[in-house]
Amino acid sequence: MPLPSTKPTLHYFDIGGLGRGEVIRLFLKDAGVEFNDIRFPFDSSWPATSAELKEKGLSVTGKVPVLEYEGKILHQHLPILRYLARELGEYDGSTSFEKYVLDAVSDIYNDWRTEWVNNIANATDAFKNDFVPRYYSLIEGLYAQHEGPYLLGERIAYVDFAVYQSIHNNEKIGAKVSLPEPLAKLKAAFEARPTIAAYLASRDG
Repeated sequence: MPLPSTKPTLHYFDIGGLGRGEVIRLFLKDAGVEFNDIRFPFDSSWPATSAELKEKGLSVTGKVPVLEYEGKILHQHLPILRYLARELGEYDGSTSFEKYVLDAVSDIYNDWRTEWVNNIANATDAFKNDFVPRYYSLIEGLYAQHEGPYLLGERIAYVDFAVYQSIHNNEKIGAKVSLPEPLAKLKAAFEARPTIAAYLASRDG
């Protein structure tokens, strides 16, 4: 696996284990890529920080996460994951159909994320009791196509990091529901990965 020649820099909020930037952070940890981890307070200072990022050319939209990687400025967490997977020669599908499956689950995850953001401050009963179980049911069928524990079977792929993060983020805002067996297997296997286990034991939230 070809590691980057220069240390990447991740820019994201200082919000513990929540959010899109954490998906990238988990990926880099698992891949053994050392990186600079710049975390911004998510408070009243953020508008000024956002404007500064735009002024410096680090973020066209003023949003994060942003990853500086080999002289490139990368935006949007799922495209960043795909880019990293292809750069490293791992974590991606090996056939067009496998890539399609990863893309399909990525789209379902993105739909989940939109609804999750709307429920961060106050998770509604509809989110906890209806939306989250339906989300798990949608991706359960795709995970169940292999023995697992990952979406492509024994090989972990970039979207597994996003799905794991969605499970964690649901639980953190009070939407902890019983996981379907394929997703319970994913969670257990993911948390048992050596570098991931070490990082999860050290992170805040």
